[in-house]
Order: sequence, then structure tokens, then C-alpha cells
Amino acid sequence: MKTPESALYDASAGVIYVSNIDGNPTAKDGNGFISRLTPVGSVRELNWVTGLNAPKGMAVSDRKLYVADIDELVEIDIAQGKITSRFPAPGAIFLNDVAAGNDGKIYVSDTGNNEIYVLDEGEMKIWTEGSLFKNINGLYAEDSCLYVGSDKIQCIDINTKKVTIIQEKCGGIDGLTKDNDGHFVFSNWPGRIFYLTKGKMIKMLETAPAKINSADISYAGALSLLLVPTFNDNQVVAYQIEK
Repeated sequence: MKTPESALYDASAGVIYVSNIDGNPTAKDGNGFISRLTPVGSVRELNWVTGLNAPKGMAVSDRKLYVADIDELVEIDIAQGKITSRFPAPGAIFLNDVAAGNDGKIYVSDTGNNEIYVLDEGEMKIWTEGSLFKNINGLYAEDSCLYVGSDKIQCIDINTKKVTIIQEKCGGIDGLTKDNDGHFVFSNWPGRIFYLTKGKMIKMLETAPAKINSADISYAGALSLLLVPTFNDNQVVAYQIEK
């Protein structure tokens, strides 16, 4: 792995996708690539898809893999293992995480501009923005709610765009996901992972003193595993959550 930022399990394909920045997270250097791992962690294809710059968050929809890449959303045909489209996001600075909504739309956070973009009918446009979304990163879509992670967890109603605060003082969320019991799990990039239950945040992992990051985590429900890309430590680590 080379600066792995996001890890995502695709149950239909039986693989774990890993976005590798391989360099500066803001550089358009063409170094970025997507790897595929097996469910037990062996490398299936290290350079499955190349030709990206600094790929970060990912989501799967309609057998396409969507990847945030600085100022555009990249569409990859999973069956072919090829980039099929690139959707520029006008004005975007630092596209970060991606979520696929039940409405068929793809949502992308822009940490640099405090905005959320949406891919709708082949066009990227700003879906919502404002001070409520300062330093947004992690996204998680469920039913009619788009959950947004920053220093707090907020729910944006996809139909009305009404915003509800779920949890505050989260310390700067990178990855935002849920386990099989429907509880939030989120990471702070320096190396902390928290479990949220009944309004109580439980710190499950602390790797910051060892300078091991916890970037865009995701929960592989079919495997009962929490996938943690370690960014500068160049690994993807899988954990079981014990309760």
C-alpha cells in the first residue's frame, strides 16, 4: 500500500477496494491507484486501476466504483476494471469522502470549501453548503438521511435538507460508518477510533502516539470487520469489535 486513504468492502465482488494516494494528497501527479484485496487481506491486484491523482473516499453504486479525486469524481466500471467517466466538480478544492444514496445519487464532501456535491444525471453540482459543514469529511448514507462527519455528526434529510445534530465534540471525523447493530463508528485521522452508543463515545483504539493514522474507515458487515487504512503507515488493518 502507498498512502492508503480509504478501504471499502464490496460484498458482491468479494473484494476490498483501497484508494492509494501515493504522494501528496493535493497533487495532480497521476500517481494514485486503486488496489483490490481479498477478504482475508492478501493482495489480489495492487494496481487494479491506475491513472488517478490523490484518490480518497469511495462508494459503490450500480456496479460502478466512485472515487473522490481532488476536484473530480471518478467512475470506475467494476467488471472492466477501467475508468469510464470523470465528473469535474466546479470550484472544488479537496473532495474527500463519497456516499451513494438510496435515490441513486452520489454525494461527495469537499473539506476545503465546506460543501457537499452531488452527482445527479451525469453532472456534479453543489448540493448544500455553509458554516454548519465546516471541515466536513466522512459521509454515510442510510434511508433518507445523509450523515455528515466533522467535529460533530449531523443528519441531513435528503428530501428536505433539514439538518439535525446527532453528536457533538467528535474531535474531527475522517471515516464515518455503522456496525451491524446500527451503532456509529468513526475515526480521527491522527489515530483514534470511537464507538457511539446511546450518546456515549467510547474510544476503542489509540494509535496516534505511534504515529499510525486511522483515515477513512468502513465497516464490512458481511465480514464483521472494521477496515482501517493507516495512511502514512501504509497498511490496511482489520479489527473485530468486541462488546
